[in-house]
Amino acid sequence: MALSQNSGQLVIIGGAEQKEGECKVLREFVRRAGGVKSRIGIMTAATGLPREVGEDYTRIFERLGAEEVRVIDTEYREDASKPEYLEFIENATGVFFTGGDQARIISIIKDTDLDRAIHKRYAEGIAVGGTSAGAAMMPDIMIIEGDSETHPRVDVVAMGPGMGFLPGMVVDQHFSQRGRLGRLLSALAQQPAVLGFGIDEDTAVVIQGDEFQVVGSGVVTVVDVSEIVHINVDELLRDEALAICGAKLHILPDGYRFNLKTRKPIVEQMAQQAA
Repeated sequence: MALSQNSGQLVIIGGAEQKEGECKVLREFVRRAGGVKSRIGIMTAATGLPREVGEDYTRIFERLGAEEVRVIDTEYREDASKPEYLEFIENATGVFFTGGDQARIISIIKDTDLDRAIHKRYAEGIAVGGTSAGAAMMPDIMIIEGDSETHPRVDVVAMGPGMGFLPGMVVDQHFSQRGRLGRLLSALAQQPAVLGFGIDEDTAVVIQGDEFQVVGSGVVTVVDVSEIVHINVDELLRDEALAICGAKLHILPDGYRFNLKTRKPIVEQMAQQAA
């Protein structure tokens, strides 16, 4: 489950991040991507408004000091083989996936030359970020769609292949704002993943090696089902309620860290800072 120490960094944003003023979350992405020396590719596959969204993030990243920003506009799957895009990714220090529809990212980019190029650069150490749909697509199995503000049921959530940057985990976004605990639990009950991250708006999980740090104005809800003592998923019809006993829940605000290997929050450091 833990990520390779030799891989790059992931900046996974719960959506609706601040785009004016301090831009704390996006500022952190630019910093992780190399700061004033960063070369950032903006992936607009998820959105139906690639020009507008691309221009918006270009303006923000340039204002924050990025050296070079380029929109990778993949309206069609064949665009993911364009030599000029592959050349830019080969020299990029950061890749950022915008919001929209995560299924579009998969249908247009997954298993293409561009997909392989981004994974290669990630393994070599660059930062890969994503917001909203760009966050949902991070795992190997992602949430495609699902109901909010409901208790866990088998039929609450639809799952499908993700982009595979975050294997063995599940991500849900706009978490507290849309009441998505039920669908995150439903997703975990149906997948081999044992950790789920519910990321609030204007909040990010920043992963490097075996740890992540929370950045932003909201919280990250971590659900650990590795030691559950009972689950009834195999006994249910699709619309019946799930029982999950023994799951662990962690609520982590800005500055808190979590060890993915031990599946435990790192609270000693925060206690020392408060002393």
